[in-house]
Amino acid sequence: MNTFKFTLLSLLTAAALTAQVQQKAIPRVDKMPDMPSHFEIIDYHKLARDFNTTVFDFNAKGKFWPLVWMDKSHKNFPQDVVGMYTAIGDVRQGPDNNKGMFHEALANMGATLGATLVGVDKTNDRGINYVAMLKNYYNSETGWNIMMNNTCPEVALLGGGYGRDWWYDVYPNLLFYAIYDKYPKQPGLEKMARSIADKFYGADAILKGNYDYSFFDYGKMQPMKNNICAQPDAAAGHAWVLYAAYKKFGDKKYLDGALSALSALESQKINPTYELLMPFGAYLSARINAEQGTHYDTDKMLDWTFDGTAVCREGWGVLVGNWNGFDISGTVGSTVDRGGYGFLMNTYDMAWPVVPMVRYNQAYATAVGKWMLNAANASKFFYPQYMPDEHETIPQLADVSKGVIAYEGIIKKSNMDQYQNVPAPVAQGDGPLWVPGKNPAESQLSVYGSGHAGIFGSIIKKTGVEGILQLNLLATDFFRNAAYPSYLYYNPHNESKTITVSSPKGKSGFYNTVTGSFVAKNSKSVKVTIPAKGSAVIVTTPANGKVTYSNTKLLVNNVVVDYNVQKKK
Repeated sequence: MNTFKFTLLSLLTAAALTAQVQQKAIPRVDKMPDMPSHFEIIDYHKLARDFNTTVFDFNAKGKFWPLVWMDKSHKNFPQDVVGMYTAIGDVRQGPDNNKGMFHEALANMGATLGATLVGVDKTNDRGINYVAMLKNYYNSETGWNIMMNNTCPEVALLGGGYGRDWWYDVYPNLLFYAIYDKYPKQPGLEKMARSIADKFYGADAILKGNYDYSFFDYGKMQPMKNNICAQPDAAAGHAWVLYAAYKKFGDKKYLDGALSALSALESQKINPTYELLMPFGAYLSARINAEQGTHYDTDKMLDWTFDGTAVCREGWGVLVGNWNGFDISGTVGSTVDRGGYGFLMNTYDMAWPVVPMVRYNQAYATAVGKWMLNAANASKFFYPQYMPDEHETIPQLADVSKGVIAYEGIIKKSNMDQYQNVPAPVAQGDGPLWVPGKNPAESQLSVYGSGHAGIFGSIIKKTGVEGILQLNLLATDFFRNAAYPSYLYYNPHNESKTITVSSPKGKSGFYNTVTGSFVAKNSKSVKVTIPAKGSAVIVTTPANGKVTYSNTKLLVNNVVVDYNVQKKK
């Protein structure tokens, strides 16, 4: 059979077997505008690279600069570790305060991951190996043997978390595993990764489905309660790390632990969302369903993520609103605190799991595409150069940000007396409240949140049509199986739009998982028409690749392209 006939037969066979995938709504996203006001998508890729160049400069000049220093205390590991300010000018930090030991993994790991995602080799960034330095956050001296937000208890009470607030203890391990995926050969990381997985597996076995605790003591291996909210969504963090460990090391106990933790999360009777772990549960439910044939309730976990019905962390979710003509929809934080308080780091970090989730269940393509369009548009308002001065608390001081540091949050009504006259949306931060009377006004500018810009920077790219973004579904899909380049496109317009999708590898196949069909089998580029307020997920496959089917999966050259082939009735 000649190539033309084979290609035609493959296309006809696929068309006969497959059908359009019915899109699922996320009710909270339905309330967001299709095209938000003050529309502009900034270059997050450049912003993330500029952050890395500017902030990791030990010779930077200016008030409160440099923002990094060397901590020579050698906690947990016999080496120096870079310290990074959490917020500009925080009086607790820097080389001359608290022996230089007070710095957070959320800032350091987040900035290392963010830069890595936009192409910076952080094992040799201007001659320094920042990845190796992260080993100091592995708390061996306490016996916890996991990554923690600080290197030692001596400074832990100065800031949030550390051994009393569960998400602060769990999340650095997700950040570490993501970094480990990018630097698998970095000495020492594998041993730490296995230890972390063993700790999480052991914790899950002890908890036996009950995650209703404030934190878990990984040294004594016992759950603990204190005055901080119970955080059952820590199960999402356990599950994500354990599944990553399973994919990396192949040990079935890690898969069993991931399934156990995810089942514990799913069994919750009320929305257990606390800070930012819930979206990892939603992602993982879709992925494990696709890869392992399970039936976790992704709809429920997405609703918990988005809808702001969290009980203990009241109202935590995704904001929806237009404040004085500014659409702030899509930002993540409290939906109720003084009318709403969205945070930059939470917004950046939610994209990490939610965007690649679409690979495993394309039924959410339209909803996720619409959320990301709103989030990408609104997130620029955290930065002084994009928010009008009258909506900032300290516009006259904001030059200290050097164009790469954003305000920590956007709030409808400021929680500080001196800024009650600033109209919504108010770009501000909580830094001055952390050390009242001592932290400067400039501490409203968030170094730790801004360092996560590379998550957006690795995912978002503009297309030739205003309002239609190209979202990279592989950028933050860590420890995945072999995959071909995969992109989500959402069309916010009231009429269909046609975009051009090109393959960087020359002639390729182009498969749309939303329509369940090939757009082309052997072409350098294709025109893809996206219906009004609809979506497309385009996977570029090898040209004239061999198409096979396995249950609900469509494979090209034995690599899964579509996990959910919809058969025509």
